[in-house]
Amino acid sequence: MHSTSTPHAPVHAFEALTPDLVMDALASVGLYGDGRQLALSSYENRVYQLHLEDGPAVVAKFYRPERWSEAQILEEHAFAAELMAAEIPVVGPLTLNGSTLNHFGGFAFSVSPSRGGRPPELDDPDVLEWIGRFLARIHAVGAAKPFVHRPALDLQSFGIDSRTWLLGHDKVPLDVQSAWAKASQDAIDLIAAHAYFTGARGQNGFESAPIRTLRLHGDCHPGNILWTPLDVPASAGPGPHFVDLDDARSGPAVQDLWMPLSGDRAQRTRQLGALVDGYEQFREFDRRELALIEPLRTLRLVHYSAWLARRWHDPTFPINFPWFGSSDYWQGQVQMLEEQMEAMQEEPLIV
Repeated sequence: MHSTSTPHAPVHAFEALTPDLVMDALASVGLYGDGRQLALSSYENRVYQLHLEDGPAVVAKFYRPERWSEAQILEEHAFAAELMAAEIPVVGPLTLNGSTLNHFGGFAFSVSPSRGGRPPELDDPDVLEWIGRFLARIHAVGAAKPFVHRPALDLQSFGIDSRTWLLGHDKVPLDVQSAWAKASQDAIDLIAAHAYFTGARGQNGFESAPIRTLRLHGDCHPGNILWTPLDVPASAGPGPHFVDLDDARSGPAVQDLWMPLSGDRAQRTRQLGALVDGYEQFREFDRRELALIEPLRTLRLVHYSAWLARRWHDPTFPINFPWFGSSDYWQGQVQMLEEQMEAMQEEPLIV
């Protein structure tokens, strides 16, 4: 990575990542591509499917400089290795040159097997139950020991720090800044009142014991769950497989369960019921965590806006998110935060 202090420094982190550098990086770990490169959907990092001269296709991930430390990336890789050792269908990096993380041309990168799949049919309760079973198995491994280097999903980093950064860097247009500042603060205040986020414990009853945190996938939206049809080769295995542990953090189990949910309250209740039915075949689910779904959704909303704003110098972002940053966008955020405040004061989903 070039120093930003030099006169000819790149204007964004990946400017120097040319197709030739990608191929040379692959060759540096003993893999030789035949020249075919396909950029896969990834905004935070740069990810390519590469065809080899004498083997199956692989996926190379080039990590955004200065996002995670090397220790944090290696901890993610170690978590993936634990999951694969437990025969959980997670796609983890290969060990090349003695390490899962290698360096070339100023970039840290990893190489993984290429695994195809289609989006899961999340309206099918059998599919959701199947996903729930594997999430329980991921969490059973995740609960075995804590992360040492990777952070937690918490109110401070996702909510307070994101809000402070957006306002401190004048990312919210003046005509909507006051309304967004109020709505985001009111939402954060509601979240902060929940015992999970304060660490408070009651003397008895509902809040008598803390909700347990564990190592999570962290970003278990439907795009990170690929479904393999029943007629694929046995080595891949039918059913779901999970990709992209880049956002793995510590947090409550429900963080990995709420993100596949969609639709109205009745639809989400049915979907969650199927997920939990599968989950509890392998691991007990603490139903107190259901009260965290809307606070976690609200934190993701604030964090997502800050993520987009922080990455705006990367030309990939204006191209793919042209609607971001306008007054209309921020007015929409105010409306969503107000809706989330209502949702956080409703009764949690029941399964």
